[in-house]
Amino acid sequence: MMSNSVDAIVKVETFIISIPREVPYLGPLKEGEHINERGYLVRKGNRTIYPSTDMTLLIKVTGESGRVGWGECYGIVAPEATKAIIDDVLGPVIIGRDPGDAVVIHEDLYDLMRVRGFFGGYYVDALAGVDIALWDLAGKNLGVSVSTLLGGRRHSTIPAYVSGLPRATLQERCDLAVDWVAKGYRGIKFAAVVSDEGIVQEMLALREAVGPDIDLMVDLHWKFEASEAVRLIRRLEASNLYFAEAPCQPEDLEGQARVARSIGVPLALGEEWRTVYEYRPRLEARCMGVIQPEIGHTGITEFIQIGRMARTFHINTVPHASISVGIFMAASLVASSALQRIPYHEYQHSVFDRNLAFTDSDMSCAQGQYTVPTGAGLGVEPRNELFNFVVAEGRSSNR
Repeated sequence: MMSNSVDAIVKVETFIISIPREVPYLGPLKEGEHINERGYLVRKGNRTIYPSTDMTLLIKVTGESGRVGWGECYGIVAPEATKAIIDDVLGPVIIGRDPGDAVVIHEDLYDLMRVRGFFGGYYVDALAGVDIALWDLAGKNLGVSVSTLLGGRRHSTIPAYVSGLPRATLQERCDLAVDWVAKGYRGIKFAAVVSDEGIVQEMLALREAVGPDIDLMVDLHWKFEASEAVRLIRRLEASNLYFAEAPCQPEDLEGQARVARSIGVPLALGEEWRTVYEYRPRLEARCMGVIQPEIGHTGITEFIQIGRMARTFHINTVPHASISVGIFMAASLVASSALQRIPYHEYQHSVFDRNLAFTDSDMSCAQGQYTVPTGAGLGVEPRNELFNFVVAEGRSSNR
């Protein structure tokens, strides 16, 4: 149905972005790992595929006023899938709609394919990118931040924890952790998928290096059966973990609950879940003490509902951060600023710092704190230079 809005949506565009990088996400290649002809590598530690570039999908929604809302969704693997869903399905459906109806539109788009079983995966990732763009445009139309539309901003800064120590040896990783502490960061997370010396030894070495007062976290990358995870995390408790993340397979709800009940540190879960429907049964089963919504999967509408639902279970929200050119990072910070229980936000320093150069914003991360962007909408705009990295349709395998 066409809207009576003075700024109805007139165009929806998508752009695959691929920015080359010297060291792949999560650090140097290990023995037996290689970049394939499509530009991907499979990490042997968790059998998961990653891009060798910073790859993502950007969404541009234009209103009849000429104002533009920007969105971005999780598109680090096969971004053509989310692009096709938006170009062929979602974009044409929302032409004429009022971006101020972002929540209603999100519900309507979710309904389009739910009876066919598309209540997750690439389809909901595509919804997330459109949703972020609509909130951005709605805020710009009213001249206010999205945080105002969400009920108000509680935080102008959010503590950042350093995610990943992409160095080849344990000593180098410890030295890098010490460097981050010297820069004012009080939380550091290690990705166990790239541990050579063993996870227990790695965390003990990191604890010795950074001292007793730093919050240390470990990402176990879904590698373990639940009982294995319990035994491992109990050994890791000697390192005084702030949380242990993703110990067993994401679909293993019973295993997640068993691990959470059996360990003495908070369990952190949720980066791969997209909706309140995935979070609710795990909250009810007390599967975790920390949730980690990734706004590139959830969009703003689901993100804020997930965060508020977690609060009713007295569970902290520590948002996840993946490969982003800065648009969904801004969305995550702005949405997080409207929630109460945000002790940390993940900081992918090897991604965020470099890609910040491709946006205009007062968003930053320094001395252990994110600065939440100000300004209308998300408070961030892509710079023209970013579009030098747009991948043409029918892209070649050589990225």
